Amino acid sequence: MFKKIIFTLIAVLIIMNFGAWAEEKKPVFNVITIDGVITSPTAKYVANSIKDAQQTEAEGLIILLDTPGGMDTAMRDIAKSILNAPLPVIVFVSPPGARAASAGVIITEAAHIAAMAPGTNIGAAHPVAIGFGGDGMDKTMSKKVENDAAAYARSIAKARGRSEEWAEKAVRKSESITAEEALKLNVIDFVAPDIDKLLVAIDQKEVNLAKGKKKISTKNAIINNKKMGTRQGVLSAISDPNISYILLLIGLAGLYFELSTPGAILPGVIGGISLLLAFFGLSTLPVNYTGILLIIFGVILFIAEIKVMSHGILTVGGVISLIMGSLLLFDTPEPALRISLQVLIPAILVASGFFIVVIWLAIKAQMRKHFTGVEAMVGTEAEVVTDIDNEGKVFLKGEYWRATSEKPVKKGAKVKVIKVEGLSLIVEEIKK
Repeated sequence: MFKKIIFTLIAVLIIMNFGAWAEEKKPVFNVITIDGVITSPTAKYVANSIKDAQQTEAEGLIILLDTPGGMDTAMRDIAKSILNAPLPVIVFVSPPGARAASAGVIITEAAHIAAMAPGTNIGAAHPVAIGFGGDGMDKTMSKKVENDAAAYARSIAKARGRSEEWAEKAVRKSESITAEEALKLNVIDFVAPDIDKLLVAIDQKEVNLAKGKKKISTKNAIINNKKMGTRQGVLSAISDPNISYILLLIGLAGLYFELSTPGAILPGVIGGISLLLAFFGLSTLPVNYTGILLIIFGVILFIAEIKVMSHGILTVGGVISLIMGSLLLFDTPEPALRISLQVLIPAILVASGFFIVVIWLAIKAQMRKHFTGVEAMVGTEAEVVTDIDNEGKVFLKGEYWRATSEKPVKKGAKVKVIKVEGLSLIVEEIKK
């Protein structure tokens, strides 16, 4: 009897431990979001997220994608990270209304599992739209670039067993299709309304990893939403062309204010920090240095206006230089990597207005009448305390001064200071 009780207790403990072990072994899927332009910080974020998922022994990584496109180099880095990932990477174009355009096509095709939500679209991956070259590219080079992009898209589609023909069309003809069309053409693997439905659909699906085949287990899966860290978020935000442009203008405006009114300190500090952050953001984007030089030259013209007094000619030149520099700042036909007109026009108006106001205040200060020093004495009125016959004394602002005049002046008369020479005043009588 005693032995039966012991065996029963052991069996219960084993069942409880097994249940606890089974609960602990629930598959975990890390989820990250890429919402915006694809840049170098985005590529680093994806690579770090894959590494983090591996270290935490996650079953897989889900990337929620919504992008208008971005830099070719960043796109290729992301595709390389996914293709060589040690665990399944699922790219899910979501939520409804999202898109995987341009660089987003290659990222989606590189995934072990590609999925889209209803109401999303994918396509338009022509090389002009993913950061290769520009409008000035000759026909021969343009053809080479197009062929390279098409071959790259086909190779990734082939590696994932998806439609090579459509991948090439997306590059050569900028073809774009809906989620349902993409599923029908074997461009993606699944269409699902949300992550939960997607996990149910991919349960026990076998994928090819760099180290071999693996079946994905999603039963009772735990979703681990991983938000972008503060540092990574700041770097990604700065890499947005609109933010970089605004930081550049703030930086130049701050330094300009400090140079025009020395001693303010705070504008100079803010300007220096903003300028350094802008330089980081610009270093991750396809920048046209002629644009930067034109913007800087415009600021130099604004500074020169204070010193030279060109009656507005230098100010007009500065505004024109600022506008042209802003338009030329980013050397790419990719709309996602250009400054939005909704940002560009107000920024130019505000920046130009700021520079003009500072110039007006500086000129006004230079032309203001002096209230102290020798200059402040010229034109003031004094009282003669001794007869001035070539030389005498006057009382001015609580002090007695030696004064000279071309004409004799009687004691008690009022005189006006014409000039100050050393400790003597040159005066003339005020006629009543």
